[in-house]
Amino acid sequence: MSVKTMRPRLSEEDILRLMKGSSAEDRAQATHKLCRRIGNDELTQEDKVIASEILGLLSRDAEALVRRAMSITLKNSPNLPRDVAVKLAQDIESVALPVIENSPVFTSSDLVELVLNASETKQSAVARRSKLGTDVTDAIAEHGCKDAVCTMAANDGATMSEKGYDFTLKRFETDHDVHEALISREWIPPQIAEKMISLVSGEMFDQLVNNHELPPQLAIELASGARERASLDLVAQAGHSSNLPRFVQQLNLNNRLTPSMIMRALCLGHMSFVEWSLAELSGIPHQKMWLLLHDAGSLGLKKVFEYAGLPKGMYMPFQMAISVYHELDYDGREGDRDRFKKRMVERVLTQFQNIPKGDLDYLLDRLDAYRDVENGKIGAAA
Repeated sequence: MSVKTMRPRLSEEDILRLMKGSSAEDRAQATHKLCRRIGNDELTQEDKVIASEILGLLSRDAEALVRRAMSITLKNSPNLPRDVAVKLAQDIESVALPVIENSPVFTSSDLVELVLNASETKQSAVARRSKLGTDVTDAIAEHGCKDAVCTMAANDGATMSEKGYDFTLKRFETDHDVHEALISREWIPPQIAEKMISLVSGEMFDQLVNNHELPPQLAIELASGARERASLDLVAQAGHSSNLPRFVQQLNLNNRLTPSMIMRALCLGHMSFVEWSLAELSGIPHQKMWLLLHDAGSLGLKKVFEYAGLPKGMYMPFQMAISVYHELDYDGREGDRDRFKKRMVERVLTQFQNIPKGDLDYLLDRLDAYRDVENGKIGAAA
């Protein structure tokens, strides 16, 4: 039976009788069956008018059990009339929450209105929706309760504007839970990550630095300061950057793009960083640099050294490292990247005879670190 055929068979008197049936349970069961029919059918314009009348009556049932049956059954349906959805959203929470969290018929204005005027529990239901636009997230950031803000911040389907981030950080400047939720996002803008650097510490600081792109200048300052672990941290930061050429340019402007750093990066397999670094130092376009390094043989590499101003003493170990890089490959197993780095270091060390002592010490330290990981020393220490 389609909705169109309901009208002759199901008069308003019949619906009222349904609403005033023998028990709330019976009416809720009938409501569920009826709403399934409405929710699953493809409705014509005439069908929609009839369905709206039926659902409008059911939404006024005195028993919450009946209204909840309708809310749950139609929570994902585009056939739920918007005015009925808004009415359900204003109902008690057991009726309202399924619709608020899921219904596709709400407009952004409807959701903003809920954030501004509804209970904290309903605000959080809005924040849990699978997709939220910036007008809604801005409202949550500025007016939502802490739970709603945390829920929104951890929801990668909730698109946040810079204004929304700013509201969140201003209101919850010292709140650990809100900071943790923001850091857990798949991506946050670099300028927001920069603002958060001074607000967090310990494990959250490490997550922020390791998992999110930081502005190049800030990454350089962090690696240069008290938190520095090794120069290669800058290379790791470059791996998070969406603009590697800009990152390398900033390193060069700060006199941090040294031959030693490029060699260290090469020995750990960070070839993109090496390519862009040499392009930056030599003024050779990246595409031509790629050809000189990978296709032009020893003459190409000599030209790179000449234009980039690298020490002649590094030429032989650099050439060996390039050769090793081309010989090695990923094997597709878990921990692939670490094994690749370890093999790269081992192979390079067996061939380097004239590498500067500082670089050799560094590479030996890195090799020891990889061996410690393999032997479980780091895990045991933790």
